[in-house]
Amino acid sequence: MSNEATTATAAAEAAPAPEPLPHGLGSSLPAADARAKTEGTFPYAADLWAEGLLWAAVLRSPHPHARIVSIDTTHAREMPGVRAVVTHEDVPGRPLYGRGTADRPVFASEVVRHHGEPIAAVAADHPDTARMAAAAVIVEYEVLDPVTDPEQAFQAEPLHPDGNLIRHIPLRHGDPDAAGDIVVEGLYRIGRQDPAPIGAEAGLAVPRPDGGVELYLASTDPHADRDALAACYGLEPERVKIVVTGVPGATADREDQGFQLPLGLLALRTGCPVKLTATREESFLGHAHRHPTLLRYRHHADAEGRLVKVEAQILLDAGAYADTSGEALAAAVSFACGPYVVPNAFIEGWAVRTNNPPSGHVRGEGAMQVCAAYEAQMDKLAKKLGLDPAELRLRNVMATGDVLPTGQTVTCPAPVAELLQAVREHPLPPLPKDTPEEEWLLPGGPEGAGEPGAVRRGVGYGLGMVHMLGAEGADEVSTATVKVQGGVATVLCAAVETGQGFTTLARQIVQETLGIDEVHVAPVDTDQPPAGAGCRGRHTWVSGGAVERAAKMVRTQLLQPLAHKFGMSTELLQITDGKITSYDGVLSTTVTEALDGKELWATAQCRPHPTEPLDGAGQGDAFVGLAFCAIRAVVDVDIELGSVRVVELAVAQDVGRVLNPAQLASRIEAGVTQGVGIALTENLRTPRGLIRHPDLTGYALPTALDAPDIQIVKLVEERDVVAPFGAKAVSAVPVVTSPAAVASAVRAATGRAVNRLPIRPQAAVVTGQ
Repeated sequence: MSNEATTATAAAEAAPAPEPLPHGLGSSLPAADARAKTEGTFPYAADLWAEGLLWAAVLRSPHPHARIVSIDTTHAREMPGVRAVVTHEDVPGRPLYGRGTADRPVFASEVVRHHGEPIAAVAADHPDTARMAAAAVIVEYEVLDPVTDPEQAFQAEPLHPDGNLIRHIPLRHGDPDAAGDIVVEGLYRIGRQDPAPIGAEAGLAVPRPDGGVELYLASTDPHADRDALAACYGLEPERVKIVVTGVPGATADREDQGFQLPLGLLALRTGCPVKLTATREESFLGHAHRHPTLLRYRHHADAEGRLVKVEAQILLDAGAYADTSGEALAAAVSFACGPYVVPNAFIEGWAVRTNNPPSGHVRGEGAMQVCAAYEAQMDKLAKKLGLDPAELRLRNVMATGDVLPTGQTVTCPAPVAELLQAVREHPLPPLPKDTPEEEWLLPGGPEGAGEPGAVRRGVGYGLGMVHMLGAEGADEVSTATVKVQGGVATVLCAAVETGQGFTTLARQIVQETLGIDEVHVAPVDTDQPPAGAGCRGRHTWVSGGAVERAAKMVRTQLLQPLAHKFGMSTELLQITDGKITSYDGVLSTTVTEALDGKELWATAQCRPHPTEPLDGAGQGDAFVGLAFCAIRAVVDVDIELGSVRVVELAVAQDVGRVLNPAQLASRIEAGVTQGVGIALTENLRTPRGLIRHPDLTGYALPTALDAPDIQIVKLVEERDVVAPFGAKAVSAVPVVTSPAAVASAVRAATGRAVNRLPIRPQAAVVTGQ
């Protein structure tokens, strides 16, 4: 052996052993796809290709409201390279679709109800040819006056055969004659937020030999999408397959079904693979947005600041079609009083159709809008009573055992007071130094701020709550299979990884239960049993629960022969770090030895306890579980220019149990940052129903430079006994809470009412200073 080799061997022997990789629940196991995403090799739908590929383009309405007089596709069909042009006449099955309510046409036929509504779709041998052919479709419109004010929708002519009113919820709780010593009122407006996914929609459709079609999409609910598509194609669901490609992040229903439908229709018509990659403008025009909301509130309190009664009117602008607006309204009405004890509540909620862009599921829908309003009301009460805003909140916070305005008892952990105390007691950040090199710390940044003397600091609070899983009788169920062969475990579950970390959690569950390090999560398609939508923390609860049950069944199969051999029950055996041991130390072996080449597998379901719809008075046990959050915001405001800088957001959250610390922290930080965008910059402007600047230059998303210092000061791990692992969803509630906290801090800095989100500069200007 050479001297060099001897030296290398000695160095290797002297080197410390490598750190073991994180393992099981409670560890920060890194995501399996992290490296591929970092290196740019992760397979997104926009990267797909197939032999004989055609390209698709969609013609969309330039008007928010118009009658279609005629559609002429002659010129488009005659263009060289064009293989198919489809309109409403070419839809072979059901002409309507929709996530919540099937009221939306695949292609507009007689009436256009919103800007960007699909009219026709084209398949051609080149993307430029497809776009030119779509533009060559001649549509004659009779332009109609759009209804864009949701308040006018009640008196306007019906915009849809189902009418303009989608849902009305009158909530009645307590004594209508109750009154308080102190009364404050407010009118609040919440703007239209776009989910702004990282990558615009894209997909590939491939015809099948049996006359069906396979679609490769970034779907977040593949089975629901498959069923909707199959109905419109006039096919049995078994002949439509959706294969989920890499999802480039999702804060809402990721894929617009109106985007998916033309894609498969063109593949069926041409007999060729067809690809469609939406532009960012098409993405803004097509997918659902957060509901713009008008809220009127009246709060009654006694002389000590305890709430007596809350009255509210909540009006959600659903846009042209219903989508999931009924669900959003139920959340808004149910949580209209926030995480506070309110003995008497009278809430009226409506969701109406207009000619504005469609609204639908966006993280924290309904709950976010009312949080901004009820927290503004709490600030008004504190000011009128001369109380510290945090103290007023503490006198009213909800706890386990209290009753929601819907009449449902809060049975899950509700440590709201503990959360608020944690952020209240957290040290405040230091004031910025008044020096030129620190100008970037001032509102507006270098050369953007006025005189440093015009900057005022404000501290505000927000308390928020959300429901987990579906509500009002939704059948929440997920199925998972765990297989073990050759010392490797595989999880099959149709829960889509949207960035919420389900695949990492599934690996951790199997590692924890079976003591197997190498765990793979199979790609998702609709050949697997359904797992439901990837929203409201569902997959942590129902899909994680299904994986856990399947893994425990495999664990029993693994341990049963050993237990039988030694005359004991499987409950007396434990698996730790890949080793199986008995309680008395008699048995000690490895999982690999116990497997002995066997193949084990099990399939299990998880279905939480049922809920019920709200009745005619808004009463009922409508929710499976609740999650809570407290945020203290610190902002600096230039009161001459109205510019706002969020200095720090201190967060305390009710998480049930921390399953992956790093992943949980990143989800909270992402939710808080999204909320900052809602509070300060994100507003999709739609004058007279037309989307203005449908791009990421006209729509101001917060960047890394806008992200504040986020301090996670406390995570309350009080396990919810009905949830698998006791864990709660963590992504939505910081989105709900942070806009209200930022607005509260701006009110504290300026003394202005701040009754609109996003906060406009003129709302933060203080005159006469």
